Amino acid sequence: MRGLTVLRGAAAVELVGPLWRTLPWRPLAAAGALGLLVVGTPAATGAEPAPWQTLLLLRGAALAGALGLAFLLDDPARHLTGPVPTPRLLRQALRVALVAPLAALWWTAVLLVVPSASRPPAGEVTLEAVTAGAFALAAAALAVRLTDEARPGPFVAAALLVAAVLVPLLAPEDWALFVQADDPRWPAAHERWAVLAAALTAAAAGCGPEPLGRRAGR
Repeated sequence: MRGLTVLRGAAAVELVGPLWRTLPWRPLAAAGALGLLVVGTPAATGAEPAPWQTLLLLRGAALAGALGLAFLLDDPARHLTGPVPTPRLLRQALRVALVAPLAALWWTAVLLVVPSASRPPAGEVTLEAVTAGAFALAAAALAVRLTDEARPGPFVAAALLVAAVLVPLLAPEDWALFVQADDPRWPAAHERWAVLAAALTAAAAGCGPEPLGRRAGR
């Protein structure tokens, strides 16, 4: 068992270079630029947004970042890498691990761009951004598991946009998520955000392994 773990660790290290070269850098860069543009518009125009406007801008930037992550599991060589001994879950986890530090730096820049006087609590709004990213990754992992599409990113991004529109409209009043920082429901809402983030992360991990029947067929 220990030898198998060592071999898998060595295989993971060898995969870093090829995976880095095949990451969808264009969608990720475009999403990052869009997010910074959204939050940087008031500063560029000299406007002083109210706290609720700043929160709205940050949520828009988080959505833009999640749209970029919707493309993270796109793999043009998917049908060639299916039979390889390295588990698909490991390859997907490595993709996330490679992008995570860059995403953290990007989100830090997003928070610093908005005016500090109207900035909402950073921890809570970061939790919302993490949940949006987890939704994108879970949807992408589900699309990869259920279909043979090598590049499901556009469909996942479309689903994310639809969810971003419908969830605020259809969520029960008792489960309000998109509340303002001065709303008494703010702490309870972010407890629900934390539960959603954990559930979506678990769902993404659960969708990672390739079905045995499909692997055997290939």
